[in-house]
Amino acid sequence: MKPLKLTRIAALLVLAAPLVALAQDKKDHTTPAEAGYQAGGSPLATEPMHQSTNPKAPAMTQAEFDLARKTYFERCAGCHGVLRKGATGKPLTPDVTLTKGTDYLKVFIAYGSPAGMPNWQTSGEMDEKTVDIMARYIQHDPPVPPEWSLAQTKSTWKVVVPPEKRPTKKMNNYNIDNIFSTTLRDTGEVALIDGDTKKIINIVKTGYAVHISRLSASGRYLYVIGRDAKINMIDLWMPTPDNVAEVRVGLEARSVDTSKYKGKEGDFTDKLAIAGSYWPPQYTIMKGDTLEPLKIVSTRGMVVGTQEYHPEPRVASIVASHFKPEFVVNVKETGKTLMVDYSNLDALKVTEIGSAPFLHDGGWDASKRYFMVAANQSNKISVIDAKDGKLAALVDVGKIPHPGRGANFVHPKFGPVWSTGHLGDETISLIGTDPAKYRQYAFKEVMKLKGPGGGALFIKSHPKSTHLYSDTPLNPDPKVSQAVVVYDIRNLDKGYTTLPIAEWAGLADDGAKRVVQPEFNKAGDEVWFAVWSAKNKQSAMVVVDDKTLKLKTVIKDPRLITPTGHFNVYNTQHDIY
Repeated sequence: MKPLKLTRIAALLVLAAPLVALAQDKKDHTTPAEAGYQAGGSPLATEPMHQSTNPKAPAMTQAEFDLARKTYFERCAGCHGVLRKGATGKPLTPDVTLTKGTDYLKVFIAYGSPAGMPNWQTSGEMDEKTVDIMARYIQHDPPVPPEWSLAQTKSTWKVVVPPEKRPTKKMNNYNIDNIFSTTLRDTGEVALIDGDTKKIINIVKTGYAVHISRLSASGRYLYVIGRDAKINMIDLWMPTPDNVAEVRVGLEARSVDTSKYKGKEGDFTDKLAIAGSYWPPQYTIMKGDTLEPLKIVSTRGMVVGTQEYHPEPRVASIVASHFKPEFVVNVKETGKTLMVDYSNLDALKVTEIGSAPFLHDGGWDASKRYFMVAANQSNKISVIDAKDGKLAALVDVGKIPHPGRGANFVHPKFGPVWSTGHLGDETISLIGTDPAKYRQYAFKEVMKLKGPGGGALFIKSHPKSTHLYSDTPLNPDPKVSQAVVVYDIRNLDKGYTTLPIAEWAGLADDGAKRVVQPEFNKAGDEVWFAVWSAKNKQSAMVVVDDKTLKLKTVIKDPRLITPTGHFNVYNTQHDIY
């Protein structure tokens, strides 16, 4: 790699000083953990797009454009957005970049910033030629990925086993309530693991990098969605549980759920499914038993507060209300929660609740009335009252909350609380959730726990457990990312106990061995962890006895490639966390 000359570096660093100073502002500072989380590759990297040009921008060949577009979606879109309007990272649209110039931008790309912009050239991940191409590329108008219509969705829809040909009763001897659906991120599969025997039941082909697994209200059907927006529907009653339907709802996605309401408006259990897309920014409602697409709704609109139009507000978490025939749809960039009434799809009613950007992941409180969702760029938790259909509160927490679904337990003083960890700092926030019996603590941060460091993704407890578990897989220190911490909820002041999960896994290679996502079994007496290494390295699942905090079992299998998220059927079906 040919280095930039020192005199040129010095001059350009002086030129770039205002931008670096802006990046050092505390508000905009990004931790290494957050940068690693946001900068993941996008499935849009492989999508063909027309070359966009700006006559005021430096010239580019078609080959340079193709390389830059692919690089941008692999490296940059997670932070700066598909249309470069800005997300975690700053906007990179021509109105901003053209005034800076190519040399200015090359320095910033090559050397990074204290705010979390990676040093792409000096780290060796880009050469000088690529840096030059990227600096020119971001001065042109951003190429727009293709839209995704109902007709395109239907063209991908496939029913493998029609409902009339499926079993009328459970045809296997598995305790399906205690099956775990484990994401095999880099192979485009999920492993169905018997929680009783610890044996793999089946490896099921899915979309790439499955983000979540969700259950139908009845617990029979398992729905998984990949980041490439492919949904697979798995029938757990089959002799060997496997795919019965699939569909692709866009080009990039994260969320799926099914209707759960049964009441005076009708019985909607298992009737409908919904999926939210990152691109195009929209959600799709489908038949629950076949995934037949029925309706697509765009989420483009105005941002809460500023009332500025946003062209790509991504759909993040979706849950199904237990109080009304509604889906709770959280839209990232606009900071809105949409209460989608699915009782009549021909006259769809949507209640819009504004809170704060960027709404991301979350879960129900123990009563399943209040949805607690992280507004991670506002450092707040938005509390949505699903019964009354309103914003109950906005709670200030730590830096970049990332709860997964959070963790519910009863605190000796504050009563029922819901908790979240953070990507950007070492704290865990406890929020009171019982306005009836503990009004003085309701929807307030009642306690902060100190963890081992930032980079937490998931936190978990169980009604039958006295423990609270937190992972930190994105912490840059391997000693932290390869372990989990456990708190005694009866005595939180004493701090945490560290469990060396990766060490217990006994993996022979030098893989990353990041420990991710504590998940209880149905009985609440075991906690499962994924030990996640690279695709060409050995990974494992580690099972811990919740009572003793001792190693119980290690599950190793050459088919367990890059295991990440894993979901217990019963706990996921009943929103137990």
